Amino acid sequence: MLLKAIIVFLFIAVLISLSSALVFLMKDVGNSRKRTLYALGVRVVLAIALVGTIAWGIYSGRLSSQAPWDRQLHPERVAPQSSP
Repeated sequence: MLLKAIIVFLFIAVLISLSSALVFLMKDVGNSRKRTLYALGVRVVLAIALVGTIAWGIYSGRLSSQAPWDRQLHPERVAPQSSP
């Protein structure tokens, strides 16, 4: 559960960083380049951390897909159904 909370936190942080870069781009008329590039750099670092966290979660087995089409690709992951 902690892993999912970290993923949600990183995703929200990426959105906040992206929106702050947009605000800096629109409001700073004179010297917008420095703050905008800094905010976008922070977004790139957060996005890399987000992708790394998701990849680690899948690799460690803490995150898994329960999509219906995934059952067809990996039938060994589906629990056998008991017949009545």
